[in-house]
Amino acid sequence: MSTPAPAAPVFLAPPHPDAGEGRTGVVWALGDRTRDLDANLVRIGPGAGIGEHTESVLGVLLVVVGGTGELRTPDATVALVPGAVAWLPAGTTRSVRAGAEGLAYTTAHRRRPPLTIGPAPHAGAGEPACLLDRVCTECGRLATESDARHCSRCGARLPH
Repeated sequence: MSTPAPAAPVFLAPPHPDAGEGRTGVVWALGDRTRDLDANLVRIGPGAGIGEHTESVLGVLLVVVGGTGELRTPDATVALVPGAVAWLPAGTTRSVRAGAEGLAYTTAHRRRPPLTIGPAPHAGAGEPACLLDRVCTECGRLATESDARHCSRCGARLPH
């Protein structure tokens, strides 16, 4: 088993205090495709917020880097100030609201695995990838019924 080659470290200068002022959303994200970590810098404008949501797959580490605000879960409301750290395990429902001067925080979690194509969720759902068993070998007509045994045009027996 081979060990992946290390990626180049990413070093960031502290953002200018006014960078992204009044803006709500991700203002920086780790972009290296070889990474095994997702990290973001999120800014929320004064009094704005990110509505209630649940991350069902990954736990998230949140670190406040500027401003103030609050983090709400179904069980508690926690004040957010610079240096505050919150661990939000997978399945935690939460919302975030900025204080009067806005809020800036970083988030970090494992990188999401790529989406994969798997078997259909329900047996018999949808059409199979190949319909050749429903094509009449005599006249070429496609039977519209999945359980058809004979061609509706010429009467020949279907191949299945």
